Amino acid sequence: MTNPPRLIAWELTAGCNLNCVHCRGSSTSSVPEGELTTEEAKHFIDEVVELGKPILIVSGGEPLTRADVFEIARYGTDAGLRVVLATNGTLLTPEIVEKLKAAGVQRLSISLDGAIAKTHDEFRGVPGAFDRTLAGIEVLRKADFPFQINTTISRRNLEEVPKTLELAKELGAVAYHVFFLVPTGRGEESDEVSPADYERVLNWFYDMQKESEIQLKATCAPHYFRIMRQRAKKEGIEISVKTHGYEAMTKGCLGGTGFCFVSSVGEVYPCGYLPVLAGNIREQSFRDVWENSEVFRKLRDPEALKGKCGICEYKKVCGGCRARAYAATGDYLEEEPYCIYKPENK
Repeated sequence: MTNPPRLIAWELTAGCNLNCVHCRGSSTSSVPEGELTTEEAKHFIDEVVELGKPILIVSGGEPLTRADVFEIARYGTDAGLRVVLATNGTLLTPEIVEKLKAAGVQRLSISLDGAIAKTHDEFRGVPGAFDRTLAGIEVLRKADFPFQINTTISRRNLEEVPKTLELAKELGAVAYHVFFLVPTGRGEESDEVSPADYERVLNWFYDMQKESEIQLKATCAPHYFRIMRQRAKKEGIEISVKTHGYEAMTKGCLGGTGFCFVSSVGEVYPCGYLPVLAGNIREQSFRDVWENSEVFRKLRDPEALKGKCGICEYKKVCGGCRARAYAATGDYLEEEPYCIYKPENK
């Protein structure tokens, strides 16, 4: 029996008010034709609930540019889903925050890609974006609305990440999540951190996680689950695995196993960075895509992994970044190109 998804990232719209250099979907202010209608969106939620009760991440582009975002979020909440929303924070006003509360949205994730305006604004492609995001966060604080800070790590902001974590704490975030750039959309391979820096930052993150008063989570960083186990074993610490909710720490790449991405026109992918189509909810049921897609079935079989990932003793907890493997080789089952670990079996 196929396990239901635990997390679904849903690109409610590909339209956005910013022009980020690393944007997965190459979003602009021009909204693509054929995005799901309000009724189609509600039908998708109905189909999701038939499978389970995952966390539904309403994303974009910028979801707050879509007028029916509150209606759709309320529908998801009423259906029993835990609805959260990913935003760049620049459009938040007291009125919008009250509407998000009324819609039952339980948490916002705010993208902050630097500790200073210059870094963040260059990332986001719009002068003043940093100050507008901080103003949006202040609105959330006054409304006592829980939010987390997300940072996409690249060469542009690598050395600023510790300061960005401190800023997240000062701003009152309940969590800090780091993502590692995958060269998809406008994301450039030249902006990726080196494999050695990847390893260094994740080891630093492990150290921070042990002492942080807010929740820390590494996303799109499957190596972390190998590093976490290596370090814990060395330190004689028993790993406690939480499998549900915001702090779920189960395994590295969840694409096709516990997670999927749904585009604004109904296309389903293992994740937003892996452009291998699993199906389309306009053409088949979400259950059919989730349970029977060829790419999902392959991703659920760790024995299908190739290269050093295929023989690695950590393949069931890490799995390597399938999107990065695809970007480098054209084969999502190939070995993760940015991992410096040498399996004991090799």
